Amino acid sequence: MSNATSQRKYVYRGDPIIEAPPAELGAILERHLGERDALITALEEVQRHYGYLGQDHLRYVARTLGFPLARVFGVATFYNLFVFDPPGKYQVRVCRGTACHVNHSGAILDHLCDRLSIAVDETTPDGRFTLQTVACMGACSLAPVVVVNEETLGRMTPTAAWEALQALDGDETTVRDASATQNG
Repeated sequence: MSNATSQRKYVYRGDPIIEAPPAELGAILERHLGERDALITALEEVQRHYGYLGQDHLRYVARTLGFPLARVFGVATFYNLFVFDPPGKYQVRVCRGTACHVNHSGAILDHLCDRLSIAVDETTPDGRFTLQTVACMGACSLAPVVVVNEETLGRMTPTAAWEALQALDGDETTVRDASATQNG
């Protein structure tokens, strides 16, 4: 029995009743058809588009790209860059790098955990905030740093960080304005 035949035996065939993947997901996966080494790249692109990897996303990846479902789940769960739950509307990242650490980013993190009533890597029940830590944001001159989505807030204090989050109303410029007021 050839290797291709034995490998095909274990390929996820999916439920014949299941629909085709959504157009956006189908377009991402189509770019990787026939690429046997593209699994991680495809998973990264799916996560970049949706913000996370849902179980259906993983099933579509397996079915469309012809990988065993166990391999797709195994790769996705092995690497810590993949997340499996939808993130909050605002992803709040507290820097824990050396410069931020010595400037008391731990106090900021503790304050945000208390005020949001969540732990690191959790999302508030209303889906508004996901709290995370990062090793370094590369903005050491602004330490301590908090990043909300893509907006970097420097020279934060626990109170200033909380007030910046409270100011969020859907307009991303509000974060910057609240930070400027605190640091002004």
